[in-house]
Amino acid sequence: MKRAPKRPPPPGPLPPGRAVTFDVPLQLAGERLDRVVTALHPELSRAAISTLIADGRVSVNGRPCKAATRPVAGARVTLDLPPTEPLTTEAEAIPLEVIFEDDALVVIDKPAGMVVHPAPGNLHGTLVNALLARYADLPGEPFRPGIVHRLDKDTSGLIVVARTAPALAALASAFKQRDVYKEYLALVVGHPNPASGAISGDIGRDPRRRQRMAVVAVGGREAHTTYETVEVLGGYALLRVVLGTGRTHQIRVHLGAMGYPIAGDPVYGRPAPALGLHRQFLHAARLRFRHPFTGEELDLRADPPSDLQSVLETLRQRR
Repeated sequence: MKRAPKRPPPPGPLPPGRAVTFDVPLQLAGERLDRVVTALHPELSRAAISTLIADGRVSVNGRPCKAATRPVAGARVTLDLPPTEPLTTEAEAIPLEVIFEDDALVVIDKPAGMVVHPAPGNLHGTLVNALLARYADLPGEPFRPGIVHRLDKDTSGLIVVARTAPALAALASAFKQRDVYKEYLALVVGHPNPASGAISGDIGRDPRRRQRMAVVAVGGREAHTTYETVEVLGGYALLRVVLGTGRTHQIRVHLGAMGYPIAGDPVYGRPAPALGLHRQFLHAARLRFRHPFTGEELDLRADPPSDLQSVLETLRQRR
């Protein structure tokens, strides 16, 4: 009777916030990638492994791969592990600009420079810290209470937060079903050609620079963006951008891949100190969705803050 090959021993506990690399042993050659990772790192749940793969955090020989990939013996597998969550989240009396508020939800105009929720290296001064000081018993995960979607630290604009568990579930479903209209203003380098259009391209972890996202052929998640040129300003163009999906850094990645990076973006473009711009010119200007309980359509808007308005005025004067 032929015996099944012995599973190799696990290589040891995983250090969070780091990339872990191992070679596929002969005993697991030809197995599905998710099963290989499960066999070697049983301390990770199947759900956690699926999330890592879906987020492009598991690569084979430097390329993000799908769960069904069957690596050969000796293939180099890399797990890009996210950092662990902070131990505590404190309430902090930080002023917030409230655009809409009722017993179920609140919509905030988030300033640039504010992180949405605590994480290693950003334990204080976040939107969640401010929310906890204003509202009691926000629902959801301990370190993301009420959070339905996110904005990058240096992206300003509208973000909706749930105040009750039913509202959190309803809003999360609306975002998942793409029933929320999300409109941004972005200043890009160059003049997009065509002046308006749609961008589609799966987004995943950049295999060469793991701190970035990129349009990838394998291992990414479906992403759709539409844009329209609002104003041409010298060597720049002001765009109205609408998200069809909500992937990490989606607008920045899609416009950069198209050849029109967002002005001031230090990661996907280049800084623009000559404009007096010290962050990416990206602002979440409009949210439209139905209230989860009243059914009322909420159409909420926020003008760009003064730093972005100043850049536009400078460019208009030059023109």
